[in-house]
Amino acid sequence: MKASAIAYPIQGLIKYHGLRDEKLRIPFHDSISVCTAPLQTHTTVEFGNKKDTAEIDGKAAGKREMERILDVVNPLRKMAKTDSGMKMVSKNNFPSNIGLGASASGFAALAVAASEALGLDLSPEDMSKVARRGAGSASRAVTGGFSRWYAGTKDEDSYSKQLAPSKELDIGILCALVPAMKFTETAHREVLTSPFFKARLEYVGGALDKMEKAIADRDVDRIGELAEMDTLLLHGITMTGIDKLILWRPETVKVILEVRAMRQEGIRCYFSIDTGATVYVNSRIEDLPKMRRRIEALGIDTLECHVGDSARVVEEHLF
Repeated sequence: MKASAIAYPIQGLIKYHGLRDEKLRIPFHDSISVCTAPLQTHTTVEFGNKKDTAEIDGKAAGKREMERILDVVNPLRKMAKTDSGMKMVSKNNFPSNIGLGASASGFAALAVAASEALGLDLSPEDMSKVARRGAGSASRAVTGGFSRWYAGTKDEDSYSKQLAPSKELDIGILCALVPAMKFTETAHREVLTSPFFKARLEYVGGALDKMEKAIADRDVDRIGELAEMDTLLLHGITMTGIDKLILWRPETVKVILEVRAMRQEGIRCYFSIDTGATVYVNSRIEDLPKMRRRIEALGIDTLECHVGDSARVVEEHLF
């Protein structure tokens, strides 16, 4: 009753914003993302303990973290018809809580490891439903590559499906790290208070279709353009909600302006920002070194990434 898994965090391309059902984490609309390797979460889960314990990056899980962990584990225990206590140890090979999607990879790895440890034979789509209960984006981290999360209206029809794996479409993804606390749950909760949210709901259906076509066409530039536009729309809503959350930092704007400058010089690159201050720069893989030099010249640390695939079971255990 012990298993381990790894999963890759996600970058939202057509991002989800707001939850129709906070408990089940069912969103208002579909979304599309891409997983970012070699960033990964490695998680080991064991059942057969007296009580539930969890450790993340060497620290005991806090109360809210444990609640979210059990939101994933309890449905799996119910499927396996057991009330056995769980021990979880999880490690990230990248910094968390700065906009790199650590919750997505964390809950995806948890869902895959826990279902394996309990002897459950779930499809990726069914596992994505369970991972979704911990973090909405975890549904897409389960299926990996380029994935679409179908919002649905209830637990049974809110799931993720892969659109393309990395072997069919790989892009260069430069993460420009801008440390700043994230307020993802707050941002999702207040979307309805923005005067622009209704306009987003009208816009997003067409944007999803265009992104899915760009992925099918292997059109890196179109993927980047659409993700950049969606970034501006999402943060416009975040900035105009009741709490007027401005998640960007001066370094965020520096990266945006540098990306635009590089584009004017012929480097085809595009910025994308989830609910944080860190910036993804999407391009062709061969352009990553020159982009990295430009961004690091601004005094900003970077990580070079490519497309990561679906979450999977691994043999190496953390305890």
